[in-house]
Amino acid sequence: MKKTAIAVSCHPDDNEFMMAGTLLRLKEAGYEIHCLNVANGSLGTEQHSYTEIVRIRREEAIAAARIAGAVYHESLCDDLEVFYNYETLGKLVEIIREVDPDIVLTHGPYDYMEDHVNTGRLAVSAAFCRGMRNYKCRQTFPPTFKEVAVYHSMPHSLTDTLRKPVTPEIFVDTTPVMEIKKNMLFCHQSQKVWLDRSQGDDTYVFRDKFYGKLSGKYEFAEGWIRHSSVGFGSEEFNPLVTDLKENAFIVPDPEREAWVQLARDIKNC
Repeated sequence: MKKTAIAVSCHPDDNEFMMAGTLLRLKEAGYEIHCLNVANGSLGTEQHSYTEIVRIRREEAIAAARIAGAVYHESLCDDLEVFYNYETLGKLVEIIREVDPDIVLTHGPYDYMEDHVNTGRLAVSAAFCRGMRNYKCRQTFPPTFKEVAVYHSMPHSLTDTLRKPVTPEIFVDTTPVMEIKKNMLFCHQSQKVWLDRSQGDDTYVFRDKFYGKLSGKYEFAEGWIRHSSVGFGSEEFNPLVTDLKENAFIVPDPEREAWVQLARDIKNC
C-alpha cells in the first residue's frame, strides 16, 4: 500500500527551513511526498509588486519541490491572511482527503508568528476532519478514515514567542540529504536579502547543525513533537519513527514514561 506524507507549511521556504530534510528521508523510505505552502509569500519583499513577488515565490517553491521529487500544491491565501476560518479550512480539508496522508508535517502552536501558528492549527483540524462525511466543503474527494500522525516542527526562532526554548521529542537524521536540502533552500533567492534586512541577521544559517548537536547523535537533524493521537489514530501509530528506523529516535522522557505507567496501573486496577 502506498504511503504518503505532506508538509503543510506557511510561506514558500518554510518547508525548506524546517521540514524538507525529514520529507527527503521519508521519500527514501518509500513515501510519496507532497508540499503545500498555505500562504503565497505576497509580503516577502521590499522591491517587487504584489503580482511579481507572488509569481516569483511560486516559481521558487515549484523548483524546490521538483528537486525533492515532491508533488506541489498551490497556495490558499496571501501572507498575513492565514486565518483559522471555515473557508481556508475547507480548502485544506480537500487537499488532505486528496493526498490521504499517513504523515502530516506542520508548524507548532509555539511558533514565532501568527501565520505559522494558524497554519499549524489549520493542518491539525484538516487532518481531524478527514473522515467527516458531512463537513461542508466541495467533496471533490471522499472522506478517508486512514490513521494519520501529525508532527510539529521546531519554531524558526528556536524558541517560543516568550523566548523559552522548544525542545524536540523526536530527532530525524538529515545528514545524508543536506546537500539536497541546501539546493532546495537556495531556490528561494528572492528571500535572502529580504530576510537579512527584515530580521536582522543571516537567517539562512542552517538550523540542522544546531539540532544535530542537540541530538547528541547526528551531525545534522530536524526536530519534531508529535501531536496527540486522539481523533487521528492509535497512540502506538508513530510512523515517523517506525518507518525511518535508525534515521530517527525518540528522546527519552522519564516524566512522561512515569505518567504512562501510572495511567496503565490505574486502568488495570
